[in-house]
Amino acid sequence: MSTTLIDPFQRAISYLRVSVTDRCDFRCVYCMSETMQFLPKKELLTLEELDRMCSTFVRLGVRKLRITGGEPLVRRDIMTFFHAMGRHLESGALDELTLTTNGSQLHRFADQLHAAGVRRINVSLDTLDEAKFARVTRWGRLAQVLKGIDAAQAAGLRVKINTVALKGFNEDEIFALTDWCASRDMDLTFIEVMPMGDLGGEDRVGQYWPLSDLRARLATRYTMTDLPKRTGGPARYMRLEETGQDVGFITPLTHNFCESCNRVRLTCTGELYMCLGQEDMADLRAPLRASADDRVLEQAIRAAISLKPKGHDFDYSRQEVAGQMSRHMSHTGG
Repeated sequence: MSTTLIDPFQRAISYLRVSVTDRCDFRCVYCMSETMQFLPKKELLTLEELDRMCSTFVRLGVRKLRITGGEPLVRRDIMTFFHAMGRHLESGALDELTLTTNGSQLHRFADQLHAAGVRRINVSLDTLDEAKFARVTRWGRLAQVLKGIDAAQAAGLRVKINTVALKGFNEDEIFALTDWCASRDMDLTFIEVMPMGDLGGEDRVGQYWPLSDLRARLATRYTMTDLPKRTGGPARYMRLEETGQDVGFITPLTHNFCESCNRVRLTCTGELYMCLGQEDMADLRAPLRASADDRVLEQAIRAAISLKPKGHDFDYSRQEVAGQMSRHMSHTGG
């Protein structure tokens, strides 16, 4: 039996995104409601179980592992997991170990992340305005995130900023954000807001700002060159010739990226989602706990991959939210 995971559309699955917790110290308006009810901690996979689960995926051909949440760095003792995964980097079985973070805890953990083998991270940041930052995150403080970015760069981590494009919120900041990232030698990726979860009255259609419009605005100031660059994820990149930086665009709505999808998402409870934009999932916690023999888990993983769909159903084109997922982004992992 091949050790590589191949889905029904002949796409090799080499990228696993793992949510290690659904908890977060922010309450971003496009990600979760302010009154979130988080999972009981007993339902979460232990760090040892996460190690065994991820190691099995690595054995089956996963070459890139991205740790997400919630906010991954709020999970107790999470650095033991990062250091455990570092052994796969040392053996050559894993090409990259990285994470997506809101940046709030980076000042505490940046050096330890580098020591564990992490070299590149994504930091979510939608505005450089302190008041607007507090509004979009509800609980966050911009100064704390900027302190974390400073610590990450000082530790030798390559930082990329992820910015969700929000209509009427950060439209007037795209040049400021772009120039700020260029001044810090950080790449930047813009992301279309996705219809995930009940946000307690937030207007999905009202939030949606198509990146085709954002990119057209950037083109009024910068010379933009298409790049063949891929980092294993869904972003498509352009070079801004005036600044030399790479800017990515993740466009699940205006232009989906399903044809080259090489990734699956594991939740902190052991659910495997084969597609971010579909409800279908496979329970891997039961086979993990049913046997100490990893062959049972491997069979469950292969069965799940055999059900991976061709693409998602996200659609805002009719001025209503079609294809909306009932679960929050923090449940599946960012």
